[in-house]
Amino acid sequence: MGDSTKKVPIAGRRNILITSALPYVNNVPHLGNIIGCVLSADVFARYCRIRDYNIIYMCGTDEYGTATETKAMEENCSPKEICDKYHAIHRDIYKWFDISFDHFGRTSTPEQTEVCQAIFHKLMENEWLTENTMQQPYCDTCQKFLADRLVEGTCPTPGCNYDSARGDQCEKCGKLLNPTELIDPKCKVCRNTPHIRDTDHLFLELPLLRERLENYITEMSVAGSWSQNAIQATNAWLKEGLKPRCITRDLKWGVPVPHEKYKEKVFYVWFDAPIGYISITACYTPDWEKWWKNPDNVELYQFMGKDNVPFHTVMFPSTLLGTGEKWTMMKTISVTEYLNYEAGKFSKSKGIGVFGNDAKGTNIPPEVWRYYLLTNRPEVSDTLFTWADLQAKLNSELLSNLGNFINRVLSFIAKPAGAGYDSIIPDAPNVESHQLTKTLAENVGKLVEQYIDAMEKVKLKQGLKTAMSISSEGNAYLQESQFWKLFKEDPAACAVVMKTSAGLVYLLACLLEPFMPSFTDEVLKQLNLSRETHLSFSDEKGDIDKAKKPWEFLPAGHKIGRPEPLFKELKDEEVEFFRQKFAGSQADRKLKEEADAKAVAEQLKKTKLADGNNMKEKNKSGGSSSKSKATEAEPTISKLDIRVGLITEAKKHPDADSLYVEEIDVGEGSTRTVVSGLVKYIPLEEMQNRRVCVLCNLKPVAMRGIKSHAMVLAASNEDHTKVELVEPPASAKIGERVTFPGFSGEPDGLLNAKSKVWEKIQAELHTDVQLVASYKDVPFTTSAGVCKVASIANGEIR
Repeated sequence: MGDSTKKVPIAGRRNILITSALPYVNNVPHLGNIIGCVLSADVFARYCRIRDYNIIYMCGTDEYGTATETKAMEENCSPKEICDKYHAIHRDIYKWFDISFDHFGRTSTPEQTEVCQAIFHKLMENEWLTENTMQQPYCDTCQKFLADRLVEGTCPTPGCNYDSARGDQCEKCGKLLNPTELIDPKCKVCRNTPHIRDTDHLFLELPLLRERLENYITEMSVAGSWSQNAIQATNAWLKEGLKPRCITRDLKWGVPVPHEKYKEKVFYVWFDAPIGYISITACYTPDWEKWWKNPDNVELYQFMGKDNVPFHTVMFPSTLLGTGEKWTMMKTISVTEYLNYEAGKFSKSKGIGVFGNDAKGTNIPPEVWRYYLLTNRPEVSDTLFTWADLQAKLNSELLSNLGNFINRVLSFIAKPAGAGYDSIIPDAPNVESHQLTKTLAENVGKLVEQYIDAMEKVKLKQGLKTAMSISSEGNAYLQESQFWKLFKEDPAACAVVMKTSAGLVYLLACLLEPFMPSFTDEVLKQLNLSRETHLSFSDEKGDIDKAKKPWEFLPAGHKIGRPEPLFKELKDEEVEFFRQKFAGSQADRKLKEEADAKAVAEQLKKTKLADGNNMKEKNKSGGSSSKSKATEAEPTISKLDIRVGLITEAKKHPDADSLYVEEIDVGEGSTRTVVSGLVKYIPLEEMQNRRVCVLCNLKPVAMRGIKSHAMVLAASNEDHTKVELVEPPASAKIGERVTFPGFSGEPDGLLNAKSKVWEKIQAELHTDVQLVASYKDVPFTTSAGVCKVASIANGEIR
């Protein structure tokens, strides 16, 4: 995944060292991680290469620390085995996404131990480390001190109240925490409450390093044009006041602390992970110090998501400054906000969203994924991944704009003589006198300058947009020139237009290479050009000026290859399929697959039983077969009689302020009276004449003197402050039964209250991120489509 020659900085050249945040090894990366770190850095690295800068792009998996130990416990293997397994998964996913690392390494190496311990010795020598006693949670059940990530509880930050905050950071509000601050802490492994015990640790004295750090931040944030979100996150830390930060941990899996008193401990992952950039470079080349201890000749560019900023602008620089050595310090930091998924957040821990291996399984090519993620790169605020948006961008921008332009040009040139140019680029003298072409060239020249400007400032989204507008210019140029008429009426002018357009095709392939390298390869193949002929855009060679004369890019007489469509349309039914397939969490999807497989197996079993037991069944009294205890213990949704109902009238309960009384038509000829506690949530006028989902086989129950003969299903949010009705499609038939694909069978006459059938099934009812009402991961389905709620995602249905 990189070339075999090990690069070193070259005097007189621009030498750039690029890193992207080291992805944590205990999970599969999702699209949010990919755009936030490795893909953004890859685009910049590829851009630097076409500018002829001397660069290396270093990355690898972050492998030490608690999360790996925890995952190893979960999967019943050693931390090393977990790291090997997930390192390979990460490597393969990035390879599929065309990420061009010079080296993709890992932090669990002898080099990491060596560099980490050397930095530690320097900090000790310079007296920036102090000893202190910490109070740390100790779990009597697990018989060990609990690392921060192994403690979960409620976030203490006012107004947050997130109940799954970790001991090191709250995922919801982003605040860094200590485990002792959590409200109602629990051990993540055994769920018992830990107690606090004293343990001695080493601390990096950030307050003493403050002045050096502030000087570095003041100078570099200007020189390196730090992104606004990086500056804000850094200032927030400084404003809060720097505190000594613990650099050791009571763990086994990590870099051992080379100190007699602390030899049973390892370095804390925040301290050792950024040092991974250095050790991974040391694995790439023994001359690593020429990159990392050469601040006068090397510029360090770092890419990451916003939650990683303090480690790169405060912690890591302080560590390097504290050594007193001449390190290459970060010049430019490029930070992304979050990419959200459909109606919620991508979440590795919850398995929500599209993951790297999922993208590969969709058959949508990597260049389309890269393009979509980069047009949606969350540079200044969070952005949203939606399947409909991916479809729109692919069909309108890639297919209709870019693909259409290239295909039109090359197909026309490839037509046989008499209808086209027989695949030969025509000669085009007197271009300067063709006004339309001159205007185009001026516009394209300006756009290329804007592209370079945006990319130099790491405004990748802007760079991509600018390159794409060259394609729009090309389409407009073709239309205005009416080349198909010129071919017969003014062959000389037509030759100018086609030679210029072919030059634009080549230019686009070069400009878009950082974003879509496999697209570039295909276009160069269709132009019958090798990768080596790629335009370099280097200042020394004056290549940028060449863009002002696109007709000069390809020589007359050059024979092109065979034109083929570059992009394939994404159809509505495919989008709907993906939306359903990737709804809910990965765990839910697995359950759905298991449930579907189980349902099919059950169905086959039933068919065989029916064939063999027909006579026995007939002889049984009452006609119903006895149910096995296993089935009793595990009721499924098919036991419920849920129907599409229509509220014909709703009014307030005469004796209860919180209740409505509704008359509901469920297709039985006469209406059923239903009592619902919805007054607080839904205005009376919104209850009239509405289609609802009605559970019809609950035992009737009297509520304040009025008997309720069914239940209207509704979803509520996490804290039950909001409730919305589950709504069937407007064209669903009144009285039709709501079905659940994969679950067949007739409903019970009345649900058995003693067996708590409803309660057991109700625990599996929820809305997903698409707002679809679901049982496990299977949608409430009618003949007219699925049932939904208005706005509550991941809500509970009851």
